[in-house]
Formats: sequence, structure tokens, C-alpha cells
Amino acid sequence: MKGAFFSFFAVAAVGALLLLNFFSGTTPGYNHTVIYTEKAPKPIGPYSQAILTGNTLFVSGQIAIEPASGKLDTSSIEAETKLVMQNISSVLEAAKMNFGNVVKSTIYLKDLGNFKTVNEVYGNYFKENPPARETVQAAALPKGVHVEISVIAVK
Repeated sequence: MKGAFFSFFAVAAVGALLLLNFFSGTTPGYNHTVIYTEKAPKPIGPYSQAILTGNTLFVSGQIAIEPASGKLDTSSIEAETKLVMQNISSVLEAAKMNFGNVVKSTIYLKDLGNFKTVNEVYGNYFKENPPARETVQAAALPKGVHVEISVIAVK
């Protein structure tokens, strides 16, 4: 009987907190801040460069767009990857973070044949304790680029 009473009390307390938050217009754990910098490309769709929620930063996929001119640099896979990583660095800096804060990344490649080259450039940004990562081949990427990278970082 004590267990049933405790369970009922716990459910009632959680329900009351949810109702209180609903009527006060707040949602626990869902406050977030949009991160934006002129030093990275402007979003080309309805998304943010990054979202900071709590101490976790979710950086949208970056491609090789030069922030100042808005032009693509797909002259080589090396140049493209370096610009992608520079764009990620700028977004991280806007959130007062750096590559040491990155815990997860996803690399999208148009051609997995570029894996070795992209991996070498990418590796220059993670000399120690690289993040968890997956690399996937995509049939197509935005604006016809060859590489897109997104990251998750934690303060």
C-alpha cells in the first residue's frame, strides 16, 4: 500500500509541475539560444548556424561557402574541407567554444573516394582526443558541394 501511495504521489507531483510550467509559458530544459556570426555563412534555408541549449551546442552542417563573399570554394576537396572547418571554427568561437569542446561530428561526402583526403584535413583540427564521428556518403549535398560537416560541442 505504501508503494502505491508513493507512486500516486510522484505521478501527481510531476503532473502538477507540468501543468504549472504549461500555464506559466515555460518548458523545463527547452530554453535555447540561437548562435549566429557574420564570420560563418548565412543559413541558406530555415535553420540556424547553431543552437545552444544548456551547455550543449548543435552546429548545423557547414559547407564551403566563403562568409564574406557568399561564394562556394570547390576548387579542391582539400580547400573545400578547410573552409568547412574554418566555418565550424567561427560558429564555435561565437559560442565561446573551440574544437576541444566538440564531442560528436558527422561528415557527409558526395564520394567516399575522398575519405582519406577529408580525414587528413579534418584530423588537423583534432590532434588529441578526437570526437565520436560517422562519415556517410550522400547522393547529393546542398549547392553541389562535395563535403558537409556538422558537430555537437559541450562546454
